[in-house]
Amino acid sequence: MVGDRKRIWGWYFFDWASQPYSTLLLTFIFGPYFAEIARGYYMGAGLDEEAAKAAAQAYWGWGLGAASLAVAVLAPVLGAIADSTGRRMVWVRTFSLFYVIGSAGLWWVAPGGGEGMLLLAVGLFGLGFIGMEFATIFTNALMPSLTQADDLGAISGTGFAFGYLGGLLALVVMLMFFAESADSGLTLLGMEPLLGLDPEAREGTRFVGPFTAIWFVVFMVPFFLWVREPRMAARPLHLGRAFASLRDLLRSLRFRHSLAAYLGSSLLYRDALNGLYGFGGVYASGVLGWSIIQIGIFGLVGAVTAMVASFIGGRADRAYGPKPVIAVSILVLVLVCLVIVGMTRESLWGLALDPASSLPDQIFFACGALIGAAGGSLQAASRTMMARHTTPDRATEAFGLFALSGKVTSFLAPMLIALVTTASGSQRIGIAPLIVLFLIGLFLLSFVRPKGEMAA
Repeated sequence: MVGDRKRIWGWYFFDWASQPYSTLLLTFIFGPYFAEIARGYYMGAGLDEEAAKAAAQAYWGWGLGAASLAVAVLAPVLGAIADSTGRRMVWVRTFSLFYVIGSAGLWWVAPGGGEGMLLLAVGLFGLGFIGMEFATIFTNALMPSLTQADDLGAISGTGFAFGYLGGLLALVVMLMFFAESADSGLTLLGMEPLLGLDPEAREGTRFVGPFTAIWFVVFMVPFFLWVREPRMAARPLHLGRAFASLRDLLRSLRFRHSLAAYLGSSLLYRDALNGLYGFGGVYASGVLGWSIIQIGIFGLVGAVTAMVASFIGGRADRAYGPKPVIAVSILVLVLVCLVIVGMTRESLWGLALDPASSLPDQIFFACGALIGAAGGSLQAASRTMMARHTTPDRATEAFGLFALSGKVTSFLAPMLIALVTTASGSQRIGIAPLIVLFLIGLFLLSFVRPKGEMAA
């Protein structure tokens, strides 16, 4: 029992160690920083400010789309190979290296560079992103072997809550001691970045890459010390057998209606959620004119609500099942998107706002809290629902397919945001396609069995 508890805690530490990639790099620090330097590059190339904002958003979107496409193509194949050999930890170690190299390399993304600098930025970010996604697939595949099926919801929710706590702490450290305002060169504490980092060269903000890498290396130690794969006989790799297994799984979707509906539903609502995460900071920078520090504080609010909601959602998952948790979370996110699309500093869906007041900022902070809460619960419950559609011996293959369903159209949200932004000339209207993706995902969820493929 003690050994099982330590193994579960070791599994939690992966979420703690890896969460800063999403919190610090994707959403609240590096993503907005990339938008700043890309916007500066395009304005220097002759575009007006609004066109430069749209071009920067599109570049970031295509970079995310390319990395996600790589995950989509390889995830189910590697999952089938891992299940055929019975080995998963070796893949976690391999892709952890990708995570560390990609994130650490972001230190070299300095302001004032040309298009080559932008390409370097999305290339390194993509490498680390691929590492994070694949390491997550193989770690998630260990979840069904951790405990009884009825406890999976609570464990998944607690893992996400623990991960968000880690992301929150990492964000606090970055804001207080390293990430500097572009205007003042000072951190949230009103001081220059630690370690003698040069604020004029944005070294404090650029340190987010090495900091994320160091955080991951340190806090993966409990995972590698305490987590062991289930005992099973070693099996040699047979590529033909692995591909045949994957082919059989894909063909079986014709008869596994609940799984097919869930994969389709999660494909859309997770794509929309990732769109909110990937463009939230860019939106705040462009539409509301927020600084990196303000966006970081916004991230703190979202991380706190995500941590609390993931824990509570895990308990709700255990009591009522993951399906109602997913449905309520989607509805909350649709409401948030409606607010974002209809808001400027001057109005909210036609209701006048004082542009000099803090009300637009307060409304967006409330949106951030809801995004964190609903997004955290949604991801935790989604992981549980997938576990209800597989078995421990086929888990990596299944979670690889789950990753495929989340990535095969991952270009869709970034592309739609970029296209609608360009067509409308408005960043806020560019968020509108996410509403459609969420609603279609909610419709498909209605065909998913609450208990998945578990015995009644």
